[in-house]
Amino acid sequence: MDQTHERKMSFEGAESRPAPPTSLPLQGQGGVASQRKKLSAPPISLSLDQSEDDLFDTPDDLDINVDDLDTPDEADYTDHEIDWEEPQASQRDSVKETVEPIPTYSAEEERQDSKLWRTVIIGEQEHRINMKSIEPYQKVISHGGYYSNGANAIIVFAACFLPDSDREDYHEIMENLFLYVISTLELMVAEDYMIIYLNGATPHRRMPGLNWLKRCYQMIDRRLRKNLKSFIIVHPSWFIRTFLAITKPFISSKFSSKIKYVNSLAELEELIPMEYVHIPECIIRLDEELREAAESSKAQPNVSSS
Repeated sequence: MDQTHERKMSFEGAESRPAPPTSLPLQGQGGVASQRKKLSAPPISLSLDQSEDDLFDTPDDLDINVDDLDTPDEADYTDHEIDWEEPQASQRDSVKETVEPIPTYSAEEERQDSKLWRTVIIGEQEHRINMKSIEPYQKVISHGGYYSNGANAIIVFAACFLPDSDREDYHEIMENLFLYVISTLELMVAEDYMIIYLNGATPHRRMPGLNWLKRCYQMIDRRLRKNLKSFIIVHPSWFIRTFLAITKPFISSKFSSKIKYVNSLAELEELIPMEYVHIPECIIRLDEELREAAESSKAQPNVSSS
């Protein structure tokens, strides 16, 4: 009987006990957790007209239709896709469009450039000649072959090929032509030489200035001035004769002795071989006119005497 009573008491006591917890207590439920220090959160004051539940409610009048939204096309996205991955790519593309690559310099272009510009050294100083500007006037100086056993060169200077002095770029052309004449003379002459100055058929506007001729003489290398054997002037005009007469006191006696006047091509042929001497057509016509005039002047006294 006592055992039955004890079992009854224990059953009733079990019903009055609270059910055992299914999880460990986290805060303030006794044990070790009850000994932890509790931290109180600071009070938060929210002054909102709506309640906390209303914050997450969607208004009834806000009816969003996803299908009606204007979304970018795939093509629009691909156009700006590079900007997302690399923002400065568009800037580099614009720079590439404005900056052109340096063109390659071919061998043919280099040869053409060497024809347009020539670098020469005169008096231990480097000069650049614009060959394009003097292209029509390069015939002013030419090689006329050799004389005296083929050792001495004949240099022909034709004044009729000089530019007109009324050109706007006259001084620039004469400067480049001056360098061309001096440098060409140094290339043509190895030993002794003579200069044939073709003065005929040259209008006054093409006659070189006194300063230009003086500068040519001064810029000629000392070796060239020494090796010059004769300076022959063909069809000399009164201007040339007057100029040489005025400057004779200022030039050396050696150079004055080298100057010779020739009135016709026939006289010139008696002094030098004419096989390789190029005579311009205008000078040949002038020489024929002068010869006919000289013959007619000789015939006139015979007619008057008869």
